[in-house]
Parts: sequence; C-alpha cells; structure tokens
Amino acid sequence: MSDIPPIVLTFAASDPSSGAGMQADILTIASMGCHPLSVVTGITVQDTSGVEDIQAVDADLVIDQARTLLEDMPVAAFKIGLLGSVDNIAAIAEIVSDYPDVPLVLDPVLASGRGDELANEDMLDALRELLLPQSTILTPNSMEARRLVVDEDNEEDDPSLSECAKRILGMGCEYVLITGTHEHTPKVVNTLYGERGLLRSDDWPRLPGIYHGSGCTLASAIAALLANGLSMEDAVREAQEYTWEALKYGFRPGMGQHIPDRLFWARDEEDAGEETRH
Repeated sequence: MSDIPPIVLTFAASDPSSGAGMQADILTIASMGCHPLSVVTGITVQDTSGVEDIQAVDADLVIDQARTLLEDMPVAAFKIGLLGSVDNIAAIAEIVSDYPDVPLVLDPVLASGRGDELANEDMLDALRELLLPQSTILTPNSMEARRLVVDEDNEEDDPSLSECAKRILGMGCEYVLITGTHEHTPKVVNTLYGERGLLRSDDWPRLPGIYHGSGCTLASAIAALLANGLSMEDAVREAQEYTWEALKYGFRPGMGQHIPDRLFWARDEEDAGEETRH
C-alpha cells in the first residue's frame, strides 16, 4: 500500500474568508484524506457577506503553476472552480486535455451566494465549449444549470431540471449533479444524471442558515472521493452526506453567511457522531 495519499489538484480563486474558493477546496480535500495541490486563478476581495472585487491571475502564470506541479507529482483528480477569465478557461482546458484519464469535477461558479456576478457570457461560452466536454461531472445548482442551457433569445424557454441535465450532458460531460438548494421544495433534492438518465435522487432536510461555500465543499468532496477510488454514484452520495454534516455544524464567524465546518468530525466526537436521517 502506498504511503502517499491521493493527490487532488484544484484550480480556483483565493477567498480570504476561507468560506469558499481555494481555501474551502483545500480544507475539504484534506478533510477527505487527500493531499491538495492548488493553482490560483484569481484574487478576490470578499468576506462572509459577498464578493467586492476579483482580479484574474494572468493565464501564463496559471499555466506555469499547473505544469510545474503536474511534472512533479501524480494527480488522481482535478477540481475546477472560479476561473476569472476566458484566457484562464482556455489555458486550463489545454492543460487538463493532457490528462484524459484523470477525473475532472467542474463546479461552474457563476455568481456568489449574495448574487455577485462572477462569470460573463464570454466565460460561459468558453466553459461550454472548452471545459464541459472534458468534465467527468458538472455540479451546478439549479440556477446555474438553467443559466448554462437557457436560450436567452427565447422567452418561452423554461426547461425543467431534467431537461437542463439532458442539455448539459449533450455538451459532452459524463455526469451532472444538479443541487436543489434554490428550489422551493420542503427538502433539498439533489439529482445525479448520466447517459442512462436519472441515476439517483437524494433529499436532505433544509437547514436554517445561509451558507458561504457549500458548492465548493460538495464539488471538492466528490473530487477527493473519486481520487480515493469510489464509483461516481458512491462518491456523489458520500460527498453529499459530508457536505450536509459540514453545513449542519457550520458557524457564523462574521456579519454575513455561515461557513461550513469541514472539520466537524474533529470537534466533539459525541456530537459529530450523531445519526442523521436523510
């Protein structure tokens, strides 16, 4: 047995609050028993309330960060989050194309939890054309899923989430997990689709808080579990359970949103070990 933990490389923007972004990815990946590598795609000015500013890192520097790491260490999974620019999307698409056998988890970060715009239409087009076809799994929330597929010129285009999944899969990714946090349902319903259609549907009790970084946590957990050798369906299920627990034990350190506690299992063993009902 190798004494080296599975290695996961994340491409993401830095979040100084550690609620989302690069810092959330690192915390989650490490918590799941993997070693995180990080390529910074942007620098943000943000707190637990929202994003005030973002500066994309130059694409050449993104390439240099990634190539240097990949020439040194074997990577078992990629996780992609906020990319900052069309140039960065193109650069990362070229990099990951050299590793077609490495699972790629794409979290299409299009807006902050507060609604701050983080991706323009040119970036959306680049995601669709360059990264989606290379993705093993896409993890949009329902709003992101609709934005990725809706024809803005057609006011009557109002697809169901299953239709959104069908259109996204038609763009080339293998799986899509659409999360239902933003849907008006009694429970949060997350649905996994693949080429055979609906593969699994999991429902979770709604928690009272508003959370900063839940999507980053879920996508990073899936990447770590795939790196650990789990099947897609098992990875998706276990990642949801981990994320829900992290949210349940979340805390509100500032004046804005709650932050998931990715190390909930290391706190109070009695509390962290409580049985949860799904």
